[in-house]
Amino acid sequence: MAQKNLNVRRGFTITELVITMIIAAIVMLSIGMVLSDSQKAWTRMHRTVFSEAATDTYVARQAFDSVIRRASREKILLGEDGAWIEIYCYQDKDSTEIDHYIRLFESNGSLKIEHGDLEPRTTLSVWTVCNNVTHCVFKKVGRSAQMILTLDDGNQTFNVVSSAVLHN
Repeated sequence: MAQKNLNVRRGFTITELVITMIIAAIVMLSIGMVLSDSQKAWTRMHRTVFSEAATDTYVARQAFDSVIRRASREKILLGEDGAWIEIYCYQDKDSTEIDHYIRLFESNGSLKIEHGDLEPRTTLSVWTVCNNVTHCVFKKVGRSAQMILTLDDGNQTFNVVSSAVLHN
């Protein structure tokens, strides 16, 4: 009769299975930690980019550039402490005289724009550009104007420095 080979293995030992499960658990835990960290980083970046203060920085920069580009080079006024800037411009492109003013200033934590007629001095409208303003300074540098703005929405602080050249 043929003798049975008792040393033939059919399967894994319990030790091999336990070691494999431990290695698989370590790999899954590592992958889970990487995914968790990347999700936290993405959430933090999303909050930064789409926060109210971040949006306000973009809006303030665009409004400042738009106003300054309309300004006449003939006259620009600054507040003594740089708290406001007033530019003079033509009401429409066919005007030959400067007949309009636009003033940017900070009031109660908001950046505002006031515009109106020069003669007689009449304010036509005042509107809020952005909120969350903690500090605002305007400067005139050569043929350009500069706005230094600090916005804080309680979670983040943004510093904006924007310069624009007077074109007209």
